[in-house]
Amino acid sequence: MPPKPNRSRVLIVDDHTLFRESVTRLLEAEHGWQVRHCGTVKEGLSILAEWPADVVLLDFDLGNETGSAFLSRARAGGFQGKTLLLTAGVNDLEAADLIRGGISGIVLKHSSPAELAASIREALAGKVWFDQGYLERVMQKATLGSGSAANSRTFTERERQVLAFVFEGLANKEIAHRLNISESSVKASLQQLFDKTGVRTRSQLVRVALEQYKDQLG
Repeated sequence: MPPKPNRSRVLIVDDHTLFRESVTRLLEAEHGWQVRHCGTVKEGLSILAEWPADVVLLDFDLGNETGSAFLSRARAGGFQGKTLLLTAGVNDLEAADLIRGGISGIVLKHSSPAELAASIREALAGKVWFDQGYLERVMQKATLGSGSAANSRTFTERERQVLAFVFEGLANKEIAHRLNISESSVKASLQQLFDKTGVRTRSQLVRVALEQYKDQLG
């Protein structure tokens, strides 16, 4: 008789519907895990309240919020499971902050299905899953700390353009259309703005930019 499948619970929090649905099918069909998925911080926290996941696969960019916001609120609500950051890319300083916050690993979205499954198994076993070179890089940046950030707080022309459209309340897709660039480029510029200003959300970015960076908003 074949062994019973591992019925560990996996929650996917990612704002790309097709991606999370395809990963859900993969994990359920090939590994027997119970999987639920959602696209926002609020939905994820609601699911955890009634369905305590063993592992959360967490995207960093969740629309107007970030994976960091989800993680801190989940921990405050009593979440005891493991968290893997499943992302197309994340700023090194933010990654270091998440590592200090207790995530069990960072998995890039271009990783193979086998690597994703292996990372989940490692997390379930209480281990971590990091590319060694990536881990060394982000921890080096974390060690440098605020000194590095203080030397890089001047906005680039692209960052000023993106910030101006954030002031108008435009979404990433709309900003990308206005600037004739990719949505991923908009997200990258926003992340740099978040890092330089030390904020986590768009609303905080607008407030801090107006209060502390008026000289760069011309």
